[in-house]
Amino acid sequence: MADGLRERTRRAVRAELARVALDLFAERGFDETTVDEIAQAAGLTKRSFFRYFPAKEDAVFGGVDVTGEQVVDDIRARPADEDPWQSLHQVLRQWEQQIHTSEQALTSLRLIESTPSLRGRLHQKRAQWRRHVSDALRDRPGVQLDSFDAELLTNAAAAALDTVSQEWLRSDGTVDRAALLDHAFAFLRPAATSRGQNAGPFETHPAGRSEIRGPAAT
Repeated sequence: MADGLRERTRRAVRAELARVALDLFAERGFDETTVDEIAQAAGLTKRSFFRYFPAKEDAVFGGVDVTGEQVVDDIRARPADEDPWQSLHQVLRQWEQQIHTSEQALTSLRLIESTPSLRGRLHQKRAQWRRHVSDALRDRPGVQLDSFDAELLTNAAAAALDTVSQEWLRSDGTVDRAALLDHAFAFLRPAATSRGQNAGPFETHPAGRSEIRGPAAT
């Protein structure tokens, strides 16, 4: 219980520190803002800042990191008998609705797109997040999903998220992210049969290996 409270507190502090940093970046520019200025604005020391973020660039992704950790926790908590693609859809849709109403998320995305060093860090963050999500899909009790299938599903979901984010940015935050995600997941959802029965996004082969089939008609 104490560990859980400590982790929630850590996430809350990181999220607040990221918010302060993002406000300063938007006001002064990313390169022009120092770690000292961020720490001072947040009421912390420079040393405290580096306890939460290893570098200034990471502060831009503080909110992303917190959301990503919570997404992984939510996926682990989904019912074991739920279709993995459905689990991804339900969890990500819940968070997309919150992101859609967040002005901070739109500001962060604009900043990343306009700063080459941040675009590079984003690729690293996405790769790390995909590994954690893939592991979470496989770790649910009673779930039989090999690493290839878990990674394939996760990468498909990540591609959907990336496309949703780009369209959201192009619309200046006006399009409905959750509705776009629903469309993407419906479009990408694999056709599913297992020994003649509808059993999720896999077809079981005689060797016991599951295979993603082509997208179903929408």
